Formats: sequence, structure tokens, C-alpha cells
Amino acid sequence: MILFAAAVSIAAMAQFYVCKDGVVVYKIDDGVADSITFTEPNLSKVTDLYHDGTEAGYNYVDLGLTSGTKWATANVGADSPQDYGNYYAWGETTTKETYNENTYKYFKDGNYRKITKYCSDRNCGNNGFTDTKTILDLSDDAAYINWGGKWRMPTKVQQDELINECYWVWTESYSGSNVKGYIVYKAKNSSDKGVKVYSNGTPSSSYSLSDAHIFLSATGTYIDGDLDGTEHYANYISSSLNTDTPSYAWELYFYPDFVDSPYENRYFGLSVRAVIPGE
Repeated sequence: MILFAAAVSIAAMAQFYVCKDGVVVYKIDDGVADSITFTEPNLSKVTDLYHDGTEAGYNYVDLGLTSGTKWATANVGADSPQDYGNYYAWGETTTKETYNENTYKYFKDGNYRKITKYCSDRNCGNNGFTDTKTILDLSDDAAYINWGGKWRMPTKVQQDELINECYWVWTESYSGSNVKGYIVYKAKNSSDKGVKVYSNGTPSSSYSLSDAHIFLSATGTYIDGDLDGTEHYANYISSSLNTDTPSYAWELYFYPDFVDSPYENRYFGLSVRAVIPGE
């Protein structure tokens, strides 16, 4: 809970923190403030609390990653960071009502052993089909097709970099929006890289929403015509094929006490968080 007051006097040198559900949402570093006035915020639509720039009309954040990759502040199809956005099967660029084997673009006759594109194993290819494609073509990249510019779906390598080089904090309510997920901060020091503050953990007070970060909401998964798991877990799909089992693609997966990058069925409807690759 955030307590609101008409005026709060600070008479001495101090650090002042405003917290929401255990997350520091604002801080004042050492200094003297005559007063601080809080007003009840409008939480009907949380806009970007932090961004470094814009590409093709969509905001991005520089999280200080080794590769120079910039991450979008919202999902493809979303209007703000806490919105779920659209769901896409791997290699498809439009949404649909039903996500299963029979509706998937690259399974002939709905058969995962009759793959018609992106297949490294002839035993899974239609009539023994294989190709050398392990990353989605731009024509099959939901981020590029829907946003344009330099936007791309992240590769598995880029998702792993996000997991290993940032400071992750689970929140039950991002900036008071009641939307659950992970705040992914730019690490302030090397010891913070790869740290995960799970649902029962206590995040460092040195991080606040005024710092460089993105928010990944718990968007769930579309299977058949049902959206399952919202507020509990998320699957953010990459552009990378699982070459060992080509009916699957790699993803970023999390729930309140877990973050990893396993693989998932290509035909499921999953969220897309776009990136701008480093140059």
C-alpha cells in the first residue's frame, strides 16, 4: 500500500523511498527537500515509466547488455507495458482464434511430423523435407512485420543474455496496475547480474521504477481457443528453432519463483517482446 499525504517535511539529509507491494517506485537520493506532495494516481493506464528512445514509433530501453541489444517497453500488440498484447504461433505474424496443430501454418495436415518450413530433421519433415533455417525469416517475424524498422523477435541468445545480465524482481502489481510479472532492471553492478528476486524475496532498495528497466507481464499461453495461466506464468517466444526437436522453438519462460529459457510447441499462441539488435 502507498500512503498519500498533502505534504511531508524532510528536515535532514536522508534517502526517501516510496514503495508499492515491496517494490521501490520512487526514491530521492541524499539531499534536503522542503516538502513532498502525493496525489492519488490514475492507474487505469500505466504508460512507459522509463525509456531511452523510440524506433518506428515504439519505445525501447538500453539495459546495458553486452551485445548492445535494446528491448521494447511493451509487447507486440500492447498499448502499454502492463498490457498483454497479441499472441502468435511461432513463424506466424497474425493472430487467430484457435492455436493448435490443425491451424498451424507449417504443419501439413496438422501433423508435427510433416513440417513444411524450418526443419532440421528429415524424420519430422513433410516427405523428408529439411532446410537450413534456424532463425525466422523476416517475413515470418511477428515483431518486424507488425512494427517494422529495426524491430525483431529476440533470438534465444538474446533472451539468455537478458536472463543472465539483468536484475529480475517479481511484482504482484506493476506500478499499482495489479498486473503481475517481472521488472527487469539494468544491473547496477556485476554482482546483481542474473539475480532473481522471487515472490517471497526482498529486492534491493537501490532499485526503483525510475531506473532503467522493462516489465514483462505474466501473459499466459493460448492453447486451442483458451488463454491459460495469466497472472501465473508467461511464455515469450524467440525467433530460434530448437534444431534437436524442430516442432519446438525456444522461449523465455517464467513464473513467480522461476525464470529460464526452455522450448515450447511452435503452434501455441505466445507473447512477443521485440528487440533492436546491437550494431
